Amino acid sequence: MKLLLLNPNTSTPVTQLMTEVGQRAAAPGTELIPCTAPRGVPYIATRTEAQIGGAIVLEMLAEQHRKVDAAIIAAFGDPGLFAARETFDIPVIGLAEAAMLSACMAGRRFAIVTFAQALGPWYEECVRDHGLRERCASIRMLDTPFQAISDVGGEKEDVLVELAQRTIIEDEADVLIFAGAPLSGLAERVADRIPVPVVDQVVAAVKQAEAVVALRLRKATAGTFRRPAAKPTIGLADALAARLERRDS
Repeated sequence: MKLLLLNPNTSTPVTQLMTEVGQRAAAPGTELIPCTAPRGVPYIATRTEAQIGGAIVLEMLAEQHRKVDAAIIAAFGDPGLFAARETFDIPVIGLAEAAMLSACMAGRRFAIVTFAQALGPWYEECVRDHGLRERCASIRMLDTPFQAISDVGGEKEDVLVELAQRTIIEDEADVLIFAGAPLSGLAERVADRIPVPVVDQVVAAVKQAEAVVALRLRKATAGTFRRPAAKPTIGLADALAARLERRDS
């Protein structure tokens, strides 16, 4: 099984971190294929950046979707997820959705803890878009600057754990998610310091991708996620234009 780990950010070290975390959790025979956005921002933190990242996701998937069994959009917030499911035939898994659905199987309500204030509004809307607002106890963010996006999980480990512990008590969360691609792997390191289950976003996405591939679900030919009819395009990336114009069939 080949899973495309698609990072819509431009940070190659973050892609490498997620690949290492995900590959350790993958079943024997599952291979993660890392792919980093060729342009954009080092990490997505705003609605504007998410819109840009979502478009880049579609371009990258158009180039890679025939080479893999499933794809993971490896940014918490899932930019481009619904559009990708509409456009491509392979299963597409979102980092946030996978983490939250996994958390729902471990407790009544989950809390999200992340590393930057700017991420809060976008994550709140992500929870709402996935229909999980009632299952989310809270979203908590650090309010201190960090030195490097690729090492924010190590740099801020102790304060993230402290915030998580406080969140569990004050917001009555049953499960915790450390959110944001740079925090991948943190759950494994600090699980014994937190009194509730901690879901790693990348591990959840990899295991759910494996499960969905194994289910052999057919691509919808009706409903809202059926592939759109052909439409002419101007100025789009070649592979994406071919997909939208149905020249790639």
